[in-house]
Amino acid sequence: MSFDSLNISASGLYAQRIKMDAIASNIANVNTTRNPDGTPGVYKKKEVVFSAIYNDAMNPNKGKSSDGISDINMELDANSGTSNNAANIATGVSVNQIVEDNNPPRQIYNPTHPDADKDGFVSMPNINIVTEMVDMIAASRAYEANITTLDTAKNMLSSALRI
Repeated sequence: MSFDSLNISASGLYAQRIKMDAIASNIANVNTTRNPDGTPGVYKKKEVVFSAIYNDAMNPNKGKSSDGISDINMELDANSGTSNNAANIATGVSVNQIVEDNNPPRQIYNPTHPDADKDGFVSMPNINIVTEMVDMIAASRAYEANITTLDTAKNMLSSALRI
């Protein structure tokens, strides 16, 4: 019995949770003009970088030669037709890294702000709250979809065990 569907959904849940954490941090720091230690500095937006985990990453036989005739499993791919290579099937998602946005900070004119420069401008994080909220909704929906997939796979495995 294969638990691939559970592993795929679990990796998706983990990835979306990390993404929601990064978005929540961005929203919480939208007006931050200082570093955590209190020194002047602008918060840099965090972005999560995902990548797919493919079958060949977990296939210990990849690249080894065969010593005889083996069974060939032909798979139907809706995009490219048939394939006998199972290495192109995604089996999950991983969080590669969390990167900081290198775009320059927004300059807001507010001469009364304690962190304003000599010209009255304050450097603010380059975070668009609307974009962050849309990304949060999308991540939340992806999380919900992974929960539904996980629940469906669990029910299918449970039914198979009862048979």
